[in-house]
Amino acid sequence: MSFQLTAEQEMIRLMARDFAKKELEPFAGEWDRKEIFPEKAIGKMGGLGLMGMMVPVEYGGAGVGAVSYSLALQEIAYACASTAVTMSVNNLSSDPILQFGSEEQKQRYLLPLAGGEMLGAFAVTESEAGSDPGNITTRAEDCGDHFLVNGSKLFITNGNRADVIILIARTVSEKSNRGLSAFLLTKGTPGFRIGRREDKLGLRASDTVELLFEDCRIPKENLLGKEGSGFKIAMVALDSGRIGIASQSLGIARACLHESIRYAKTRKQFGKNISSFQAVQWMIADTAAEIEAASWLTLSAADRKDQGIPFTKEASMAKLFASEMANRAAYRALQIHGGYGYMKEYKVERLYRDARVTTIYEGTSEIQRIVIAREVMQD
Repeated sequence: MSFQLTAEQEMIRLMARDFAKKELEPFAGEWDRKEIFPEKAIGKMGGLGLMGMMVPVEYGGAGVGAVSYSLALQEIAYACASTAVTMSVNNLSSDPILQFGSEEQKQRYLLPLAGGEMLGAFAVTESEAGSDPGNITTRAEDCGDHFLVNGSKLFITNGNRADVIILIARTVSEKSNRGLSAFLLTKGTPGFRIGRREDKLGLRASDTVELLFEDCRIPKENLLGKEGSGFKIAMVALDSGRIGIASQSLGIARACLHESIRYAKTRKQFGKNISSFQAVQWMIADTAAEIEAASWLTLSAADRKDQGIPFTKEASMAKLFASEMANRAAYRALQIHGGYGYMKEYKVERLYRDARVTTIYEGTSEIQRIVIAREVMQD
């Protein structure tokens, strides 16, 4: 079996690579150190179609599919993982609107999200509801022409910058997955405010905040899908999101590999370049082989999405393997660099920090194993 990229897919990958090399790579280190959100770069990405790659052309997107999206996201993550997660979450936010939104909602939100004029976020996690969305306590009470929302959300990527947020809240008092609904929350909605800004280990140029709701009035027309379908909407969105995080992980891992090769070819110990030492060669070989395996898993999941066939299991496999692989690649890269890798002047120090969260967000490795096991046993 072979997986041959089309001419369009190869062109998109090269376009994203060229953009990342010129617009992201030279500045990513400074953005990380100073926690600078790359607002101008994100705007340019919207103009290139990178912020709505899976959105059909009629709704303002590039309409190029999940494989092209994965390829482009890998290139962005290679240069700046923070920018990559911003791109990933924006694309993730568009998917539920496309699949479950009314025509009016699609026209109102998809066009500016895909064009980079608006930024999206996805709000599920709470202090007691991360891996267990059935424990969500943020409540949306039906008040006739609007819902009144009270509660809070935690660790929300793009939260402070987002113009529209897909909010999952409870519309039935009983704690279960069946009592959740999805809403389109817009910036400036009365009763909604930004809470604490998180001080993170990695991805420090991305925006991660707490969201607070105090009698927040969301119009009835901003209900996404049917009332009670919030859990389904969240799970469908996360399937696509896991392709994004697998792609981000691949970009980080490739950067680790290339930094390792570059350093090993110039660093001398015992009178010769360390690239000649078998111990170093084996670390490089292991990373290269694992990147190849993760790439096949990720593109296979993306291809299934493009074909319109179920890909839950494949997305979880890709996310699990690619994220854990990226952490191994970062470990080896820092080990190859020795003491220099521990210093902030070297890129691998940032890569090591950025890689760590990939096994945690959008479903921990442990949750991915539960999903995979369930899918395999059902098969």
